[in-house]
Amino acid sequence: MSHRREIVRLAVPAFLALIAEPLFLLADSAIVGHLGTAELAGLGVASAALVTAAGIFVFLAYGTTSVVARHLGAGDERAAVSAGIDGLWLALGLGALTAAVVAVWAGPICAVFGASPAVLEQATTYLRISALGIPAMLVILAVTGVLRGLQDTTTPLVASVVGFGANIVLNLVFVYGLHWGIAGSAWGTVIAQTGMGVALVTVLLVKARARHARLRPHPARVVAAGRTGIPLLVRTVALRATLLVTTWVAASLGDVPLAAHQVALTVWSFLAFALDALAIAAQAITGRALGGGDRDGVRLAMGTMVRWGVGGGLALGLAIAALHVVIPPLFTPDPAVQQALGAALVVVGLGQAVAGYVFVLDGVLIGAGDGSWLARGMVVTFVAYLPVILAVRAAGPSGSPTRDVVVLWLAFTAFMVIRGVVLGWRARRDDWMVVGVR
Repeated sequence: MSHRREIVRLAVPAFLALIAEPLFLLADSAIVGHLGTAELAGLGVASAALVTAAGIFVFLAYGTTSVVARHLGAGDERAAVSAGIDGLWLALGLGALTAAVVAVWAGPICAVFGASPAVLEQATTYLRISALGIPAMLVILAVTGVLRGLQDTTTPLVASVVGFGANIVLNLVFVYGLHWGIAGSAWGTVIAQTGMGVALVTVLLVKARARHARLRPHPARVVAAGRTGIPLLVRTVALRATLLVTTWVAASLGDVPLAAHQVALTVWSFLAFALDALAIAAQAITGRALGGGDRDGVRLAMGTMVRWGVGGGLALGLAIAALHVVIPPLFTPDPAVQQALGAALVVVGLGQAVAGYVFVLDGVLIGAGDGSWLARGMVVTFVAYLPVILAVRAAGPSGSPTRDVVVLWLAFTAFMVIRGVVLGWRARRDDWMVVGVR
């Protein structure tokens, strides 16, 4: 019972914080979607590029959670917070560099997706403005990772609710009140993300001073933090490549399938973030347990979370499938997009039990610091997926946008099945359960 209470204590606030972000994206999609199909499709292209640009650095959260949790399990809170400060400085440097690159190359980046000229114009506008918020996005990742490692998932929840709530208000004012169009949505996002970043950094600095942790950047330690994150970076790049290739194929099928795919992917992301709450708990619990030398505790917690992940995924998936007719009108008035989206959501829902299994095992292995194997496993999974998704592109538009989107999402579900097989094989072994501080 004690390990179940600990899972719930960490997972519930993490769940609420994680679903706040996709709700924020869903709100963006709903607001922009009522501007027109070109704007909604443009948001899909720009979001794919933006999430990729920031998402490849998710190791700032995941890797930091593992390291901080291990130090905490070993009883050294000062070292735990100091490791988090290293991650914060790394996030600031990477964020500034990435923002500059994305802002300057926004047009060519969006053009890679092969969307129509009307969609490309909207996407470029959104991406160029949103690039200004990338440093804040990476800072949020880094500080959230530190707090999770310290077994605190409540503070990120508070920041998410306040920040994403402000984002919706700003978007409504900028898009409809000031009539800035898709640019207004981008500016609302940048302002909200920056405010969240400042608030979380303030919390971390208070914790650091209370534990007398160093605040100045130490170049060698910052570089070491970056080097530790390389395997997780490779894993994330392979995962993002999967999402990008899928969006690229969607763009080749036409504007209606692309618009439907954008919303379906946003809904899938919402469900993924919801299920990922158990993965966050898995990272924190696994890291702390291994730091304290408790392998049996890791196995016990993993078994519980896998069962909960599969059950939760099944429940969420059935709910989405049941609402597949209700959801589409909330995002677009276009009947063709509504029909295609409704069919895609059925497929999305049916794949959620597999997703719950995948996310929990991924979280356990990240918490164990098994980054090198995760990198290799994700590359293998991506390579296995390529023939499937490229076959969809080779087939081309069938004349039925609904059929095209369904086939696209069946292919993506196949990717999740492959990923589940790979992770399941690794989790059954014992060599990833290395104890002590690494």
